[in-house]
Amino acid sequence: MLLLSPISASLPPSFHRGNLIRRSIKPLGRVVAKAKDNTDTGGFLETAAIAGGLVSTPVIGWSLYTLKTTGCGLPPGPAGLIGALEGVSYLVVVGIVGWSLYTKTKTGSGLPNGPFGLLGAVEGLSYLSVLAILVVFGIQFLDNGSVPGPLPSDQCFG
Repeated sequence: MLLLSPISASLPPSFHRGNLIRRSIKPLGRVVAKAKDNTDTGGFLETAAIAGGLVSTPVIGWSLYTLKTTGCGLPPGPAGLIGALEGVSYLVVVGIVGWSLYTKTKTGSGLPNGPFGLLGAVEGLSYLSVLAILVVFGIQFLDNGSVPGPLPSDQCFG
């Protein structure tokens, strides 16, 4: 039937006799959209992870450099404080990576960026630290057949 009908019958009502009639469309109501507010500074856990991560990653870098060059970890220091800082730093980085992996499996994305992107930066530095740990410990194991234990030994600090 469409082939037998006049051309003007098959065109939309806004297009007659070759002229396009423009009609303005006015919205019926006001549309309001608001993005999620990302200015939240996070809780205590995020702040502690940022502070701990910013201190721990350079300590681990120092520890890995010392391990690679001397074959031993950091010296215990006065009252064992440097050695304790080294051990706690490894635990903090493992904790941040564990938290990140847990969040990734539950939400599909890693940790939030946090204030000024610091938590995201700490997360990335923690993953790089774990990679560096695996590389240096692997080289240490291949060279010496073992990795130094967590406690000072007579071989290193005797």
